[in-house]
Amino acid sequence: MTLLLAPRLSRLHAPTLTTLRSAIAANVERVRSTTDARIMAVVKADGYGHGAVAVATAAVAAGAEWLGVTDAADAAELRDAGLDVPILAWLNPAGVDAVQVSRDRVDVAVGSVEELRQLAADAMTPVRVHLHMDTGMSRGGCPVEDWAELLRVARAAQGRIEVVGVMGHLPRADEADPRANTAAVLRMRHARDAVLRAGFGPLLVHLGATAGALTDPSTHFDLVRVGAGLVGIDPSGTVSLNGASRLTASVVHSSLVRAGTSVGYGETYVTRHETNLSVIGVGYADGIPRELSEGAGVEIGGSRHPIVGRVSMDQVVVDTGDRAFPRGATATLFGPEGGAVPSVQEWARWAQTIPHTIVTGIGPRVQRSRA
Repeated sequence: MTLLLAPRLSRLHAPTLTTLRSAIAANVERVRSTTDARIMAVVKADGYGHGAVAVATAAVAAGAEWLGVTDAADAAELRDAGLDVPILAWLNPAGVDAVQVSRDRVDVAVGSVEELRQLAADAMTPVRVHLHMDTGMSRGGCPVEDWAELLRVARAAQGRIEVVGVMGHLPRADEADPRANTAAVLRMRHARDAVLRAGFGPLLVHLGATAGALTDPSTHFDLVRVGAGLVGIDPSGTVSLNGASRLTASVVHSSLVRAGTSVGYGETYVTRHETNLSVIGVGYADGIPRELSEGAGVEIGGSRHPIVGRVSMDQVVVDTGDRAFPRGATATLFGPEGGAVPSVQEWARWAQTIPHTIVTGIGPRVQRSRA
C-alpha cells in the first residue's frame, strides 16, 4: 500500500498588502471635518492599489455618498459588490458603452463636443452627464472657447443626454495656497453659470480633490473628490492622514558574512565588518523601486534595518547587523505604525517620487488582504 503524504507547507507567508479599512474610515471623517460638501470616494487604479471594492466599501460606510472611477467599465465590479451609491467615470480611455453605463447606472464626464456628440448618437436611454470644463490643466476637459458649442449640442441631445453636473480639476491645489486656485475657481463658476443659463439644472458642481478638500474651502462647491486622501496621502503635505495599508514579506534567506563581502548585482555595496544579511522576497517586479537613496530600510523584529545593494527583480537584501533572523521572520516594508516601520511617504522620498506611485505600483504577485 502506498501512503500519500500531505504536502508540508513552507513556514513563509507570501508577500501581502493589507488594506486597513478603519484607516480609510478615519480619513473620510477627517475630510468631513473640513467641508459641508458631499464626498466622492475616488477608487481609480484599483483603489490606489488598495483594492477598489475594499476602499469603496469602507468609504461609503464612513459616509461617502459618491464613487469615482477612471473607466465606466470599472463600475461593474463595484455594483457586483453591492455598492449602490452614484458612480461617476470621467476619463474612459476605452470609450463609453452607452448601454453599459445605463445598465450599471454610471454617470459619465464629457469634456469635448466630439465626445458628447458620439455619446448622444450611441445612447439608447438617457445617459447622465457631467460636463467637464478645462479649468487650467490642458489635460482634458472642454476649452473655454468651445463651451458654448458644448451646451448647444447638449440641448439638442436632450432625451438622450441628461446634464446633471459640471466638473473641473485644480492644477495647483497641492500648493495649499488658495491664491493658486483662484483662476480655476473663477472659471468653474463661469462654467456653472453658463450651464444654468442654458436651462440645465439642478447641477452637482465639483472641482476640488484631496488637497483642495483639505486646504481650500473655495474649491468645494457641492462635492469634493477624495482619492489619495482615502489611503492616507495628502498631496499638499500639510495634513496628517492615516496610512491605509501595510506591506509585509518573509525573510527567505539569512547568512552571516565577513567584512568585505559584496552584496547584489554590480557589487555596489561591500560590508565593512562581519554582519548578518537577510533576503526579503520582494523586488522591483512587485513594485519595490529599483533606485533607492541611502537610508531606505525595512522593519524586522521591532527595529529598522537598511536595504543594501541593488534591488533585484524578486528580492532585496537587508543588513541586520548583529541580529540574525530566521527564515520566515516577517519584514514590514511600509505601514502606518511609525517608529521602526517606514511610511509610504518615506518610500517616496527614498525613490524620489510621490507616495501615489509607491502604493499603485505594488504588483499582482503580492497577495491582498483586508483588516
